[in-house]
Amino acid sequence: MSNITTSQTIGPFSHEAWQWAVDACTPSNLKSSAPTITIGGVIYDGNGAPINDAQIEAWTPDGAAHEAGHAIPGFRRVPSGEAGEFSLSLSLPEGATRGEPVMYVTVFARGLVKHQFTAVFLEDDAGLAESAILGQVPQARRATLLARKTGEYAYRWDIWMQTEKETVFFDYA
Repeated sequence: MSNITTSQTIGPFSHEAWQWAVDACTPSNLKSSAPTITIGGVIYDGNGAPINDAQIEAWTPDGAAHEAGHAIPGFRRVPSGEAGEFSLSLSLPEGATRGEPVMYVTVFARGLVKHQFTAVFLEDDAGLAESAILGQVPQARRATLLARKTGEYAYRWDIWMQTEKETVFFDYA
């Protein structure tokens, strides 16, 4: 007899089953009183191959208060595309907390028995040196948590599930 556990892989149907949350979080539905930025990237497996069936879920604490008209303020969920690509539009108010993540991310993907937690910081955040969270991460690994500026209001952040490039993932107690 098998026991049901608290964690199961997301299976092959997450794109369809979770579509309601994706629809509620599309940029065309984003109603924000703050400027918005876009963070895009690719999610990779341990062999460097793009993962085409992942779900990236993000919470944006600083942006939530500016999204009163949004279906789920501060929340985003996007599936990865055929080439592992993803893109998130986020509210980024002028008074965003320096040194804090712009978003907290949960990654769901085929083969993960337990979803993974990480955080994303903007490389041009003047408060990075004082960040309590980054201070807990070895200096050599901090770059995996930084979204690189690619243009005005645009950033690139890739997720690596394994290898020496592996994104820093956190355990929460």
